[in-house]
Amino acid sequence: MARDTGNLKLTNVTKVFGNGDDKVTAVDKFNLTIKPGEFVTLLGPSGCGKTTTLRMIAGFETPTEGDIALDGKSMKNLTPDKRPMGMVFQSYALFPHMSVFENVAYGLRVQRLSKSEIQTRVADVLAKISLSHLAQRAPNQLSGGQQQRVALARAMVVEPKVLLFDEPLSNLDAKLRAQMRVEIREIQQSLGITSVFVTHDQDEAMSLSDRIVVMRNAVVEQTGTPDEIYRKPNSVFVADFIGRSNFFKVDKIKSKSSGKAKIEVNGKRMEVPAHPKATSTSNPVLLVRPESISVKAAKPTKALGTVTNIVFYGNHVEYSIATKHGEITAIESDPVYDEIVQPGKGATFEFDSSRSWLIPSDGTVVHEE
Repeated sequence: MARDTGNLKLTNVTKVFGNGDDKVTAVDKFNLTIKPGEFVTLLGPSGCGKTTTLRMIAGFETPTEGDIALDGKSMKNLTPDKRPMGMVFQSYALFPHMSVFENVAYGLRVQRLSKSEIQTRVADVLAKISLSHLAQRAPNQLSGGQQQRVALARAMVVEPKVLLFDEPLSNLDAKLRAQMRVEIREIQQSLGITSVFVTHDQDEAMSLSDRIVVMRNAVVEQTGTPDEIYRKPNSVFVADFIGRSNFFKVDKIKSKSSGKAKIEVNGKRMEVPAHPKATSTSNPVLLVRPESISVKAAKPTKALGTVTNIVFYGNHVEYSIATKHGEITAIESDPVYDEIVQPGKGATFEFDSSRSWLIPSDGTVVHEE
């Protein structure tokens, strides 16, 4: 369900903590426009500034510089309770002495809605998340996943223009996290609510998002769709942070044109897709994802490396292969068990050059224009 409200715009948002020599820049000139109904994830390692950015959007922190606007109206001087936003916390933050119904109804009572309106809206949102039968339970009588649904319902029931998620799945086990990712995405899409999600978990970011903002050291390294971030990262950091990576040294660059470059790697010539700035910076490298590499047994005279380890998962096998250029990782789906190359054996490997990506490796952050 599309909405025409919920356009969130951050302009040169900066946050500095401390004074004098103790100053720390937590977020530096953050710029982003989020369209109504879009799901955007702020992703990065601890200390990169993603949570501080979310707290500034929510109103729990005040930007040192810049502005945050919702549907063209500045939010900068509004307290959290005056912003038309709902927030789902990592700790759930449920009131232990209140029932599920009362927890969800809390925000509506603060708004002084009528008893009948509260009853209708709470019943509706509990039905959406399949918790109607638990309305009178206390939080301590619920599982972790159920408590997270209640926290989500409490944020949704006030009909916010923007939903904010502060690492809400980090306290759940792996199976439940995967289940909740699906549920959150389905609910968000059905309601069409603009959403900002913070996590350091790449799987969450990839499965939930329309766009991902990758942050490091207080700045944005890249913004793009999950496919763009994974297949065409701007830097070695982004490539290594999102998914698993193999980086091959480029021996020669023959030529470049229309988004591609002719290069030589391991003595083989190939044409590969290339980042616009890859060939203009020193020592570009070729990114090849493990699932793009196929492995075959080889005699010592033909081998490109030696298998040092295998992990068999049933539906795929993961190889570690020592080569003269360093260790590489390869993942083969639906393997024939008897054909798996065993540790200590020689192997050859190959990949489709069209599935690789040439990127800079000189340590410079390559920003989008």
